[in-house]
Amino acid sequence: MKNFEYKNPTKILFGEGQIASLNNEIPENAKVMLLYGGGSIKRNGIYEQVKAALHQRDTVEFGGIPANPEYEILLKALNEIKEEKVDYLLAVGGGSVIDGVKFLAAAALYEGEEPWDILAKNIGRDVGLPFGTVLTLPATGTEMNSFSVISRAETKEKLGMSGLGLFPQFSILDPKVVHSIPKRQIANGIVDAFNHVMEQYITYPANANLQDRIAEGILQTLIEVGPKVMNDPTDYNAAANFMWSCTMALNGLIQNGVPGDWAVHMMGHELTALHQIDHARTLAIIGPNHYKYNFENKKEKLTQFGERVWNITEGTMDEKAQKAIEHTIAFYHQLEVPTKLSEYTENYKGSSQFIVDQFTKRGWTGIGERGDLTPDDVKKIVEMSY
Repeated sequence: MKNFEYKNPTKILFGEGQIASLNNEIPENAKVMLLYGGGSIKRNGIYEQVKAALHQRDTVEFGGIPANPEYEILLKALNEIKEEKVDYLLAVGGGSVIDGVKFLAAAALYEGEEPWDILAKNIGRDVGLPFGTVLTLPATGTEMNSFSVISRAETKEKLGMSGLGLFPQFSILDPKVVHSIPKRQIANGIVDAFNHVMEQYITYPANANLQDRIAEGILQTLIEVGPKVMNDPTDYNAAANFMWSCTMALNGLIQNGVPGDWAVHMMGHELTALHQIDHARTLAIIGPNHYKYNFENKKEKLTQFGERVWNITEGTMDEKAQKAIEHTIAFYHQLEVPTKLSEYTENYKGSSQFIVDQFTKRGWTGIGERGDLTPDDVKKIVEMSY
């Protein structure tokens, strides 16, 4: 097991009715900006619960943060934060809204001329405006970590950022919100969380037995409850386990002491930026082919994955590892998530070169857990995913 440091300061308030706890978490004298997405919170009752919990606090609102939070839209929110002298942010939404608020928390205190440089130049942010979240769509785990990913349509880029100042002070997780989530978004959440675990688990053995077992437990739980939530979002117990699995998949716990891959996400982000495909679905497109291409380097963990998660007991190591990939593809299909790029766009043939050009421009010449995947390797993996 590798050396590690771990600190997660985010307070979690989990369960039905916890939105009312907002009143205890945000200072009474705070100037609050409430940020949300397309307005679904006003149709499903969450908005009213939040407003009631905020009581008489001085509040301004900013709606319309889109899926894959867009830089130009966030700049409008940033201007309003400064004009209104906002000193506390509240994200009410899914991963896109929360990621957008993390960027705003950093950008509000950034002294440079171009806030995009925080992402483009990978400037770690150890300070930011305080913020909390009310999670409305389980998927990304951003409600309990310090990572954020922002899109910029102008340059067809999707870049990440992190820093100690970007942990939410608190996050409210009420499984009842799952009742109103569209089936497609539930499927996305399951696939997203599943791949977050895979990026930290399907690497190479590191003698981190507990981390492996926790990772396997999250994967098994998603396999068990995912279809239940898809079929009946009102199943509270299934929704609760789904929601907590998504959070646990990326709160830093299972990444301690182990190598991390993240090449699937790096390639997937580019497909989202280029084709506007849902983030989770880009992971389902790239992931299986990434494992096939890097089979020799990953087959020990793929075999373990097959044995412990999919209960594959027969065959050689290679056969078990191959079956594990096949079972994963079948699981995505069970969730009605296609796994080929050509199923999402007719303009897929230039995708590999676009991604290679982007990686080369940024100096991303060696990615993956071993740092040995070159742009040429990336090109081949993307083309396998057509």
